Amino acid sequence: MPRVLGVIPARLESTRLLRKPLRLICGRPMIAWVYDRARQAQSLDQLLVATDSEEIRDYCCKAGFPVQMTSSAHRSGTDRVVEVMAREPADIYVNIQGDEPMVTGEHIELMLPPFREDATTQVSTLKVRISPEEARNPNNVKVVTDSKGRALYFSRALIPHDRDGTGRVPYYKHLGLYAYTAQALDRFSQLPPSQLEQLEKLEQLRLLENDIPITVVETTLDTVGVDTEEDLRKVEEYFRRQGISPSAG
Repeated sequence: MPRVLGVIPARLESTRLLRKPLRLICGRPMIAWVYDRARQAQSLDQLLVATDSEEIRDYCCKAGFPVQMTSSAHRSGTDRVVEVMAREPADIYVNIQGDEPMVTGEHIELMLPPFREDATTQVSTLKVRISPEEARNPNNVKVVTDSKGRALYFSRALIPHDRDGTGRVPYYKHLGLYAYTAQALDRFSQLPPSQLEQLEKLEQLRLLENDIPITVVETTLDTVGVDTEEDLRKVEEYFRRQGISPSAG
């Protein structure tokens, strides 16, 4: 059986929402919600937090979460996963964003079957159907796929374009969770940022521009990635509405 390692990258100094991983949701830091919900995935052999913050490290140690310090020079969470890869051998690495407190074990489990079913799978991620109104929001990254479920393109723009105005176009939001083979993650780390990646500010385009296919699995469970105070309120409201307590998170 392949060894699967889950990594939660967490950076304290977010530009849009300061101290984001330690911001409270229903009285508990966001990083705790992410860790406790992600560890429900039965297929993870190991789960750890990767951070450059001593404050986050200290909180994780106190809470009993496995944590590793990583370089403060990293530009993205994926770079932190790459650093962890050098110390923690595994066959598949799952990048679980530290600002996704609504992540579930089911999200993680959905990304893993493609690796068992097709030996050529290198990367997998998730999509969820959204309304045309939601699709017009550039903060919601859209994805279009081919007939085999592989990503054709990701964009902040409204894709696909409904040229005839039929109103029947399905729109899919990309959820920022990834599973990589060790080989694909290593190759990604050695590639320079690509042109489309820099235009759209979407690092997954680096994979597509370098012929690394991404398998996209559909889920019905949407999430709210937390980047603003408004996002934080939305997540807290969702948990309260669902009757989800911190201890059950």
